[in-house]
Amino acid sequence: MQLPDSDRLTCQQITADDWPFFLQLQQNPAVMQFIADPLPETYIREAFTTRLPPWQPGAAHWLCLLMRDKESGAPVGVTGYIQRDSDLAEVGFLLDPAWQGLGYGYESLHAVCRYAFGEGGIRKLTATVTAGNEASRNLLIKIGFQQEGTLRESWWLHEKWHDDWLFGLLRHEFR
Repeated sequence: MQLPDSDRLTCQQITADDWPFFLQLQQNPAVMQFIADPLPETYIREAFTTRLPPWQPGAAHWLCLLMRDKESGAPVGVTGYIQRDSDLAEVGFLLDPAWQGLGYGYESLHAVCRYAFGEGGIRKLTATVTAGNEASRNLLIKIGFQQEGTLRESWWLHEKWHDDWLFGLLRHEFR
């Protein structure tokens, strides 16, 4: 399986050795601000473990890729997708704050879309973003995703209800 890379990033399926970085991302308040309240380490470990089995198109678990900067070898974040139907998948990404705003999110998401629409056989990709997360919204729009709707008061976060923005990108729309 040829995993998606970009000019400055390599992407490899996460391994057990990536646990410290995955945990660091999940426990970083800046990374998780629009995603989840602080989670117990046991919950994070369970989410990590479900992403470890070998992945192939059609798998029921996330294709979770560790992004590394090609020049330094440093971990940048995680990205990937999970199939929700035979030709429909949801994308997701988390970037270490030290690497945000440098174009790595765009490069990695573009590579994942290219892979999903090509080797993955996906017809449509979706994404859900907590309202207010302008960085993720702008990244999705830059890739070509369209905002398809809003789920009002759909996500409980920081002791209040938040809207969720729904995005979609069809294979024939992808540039």
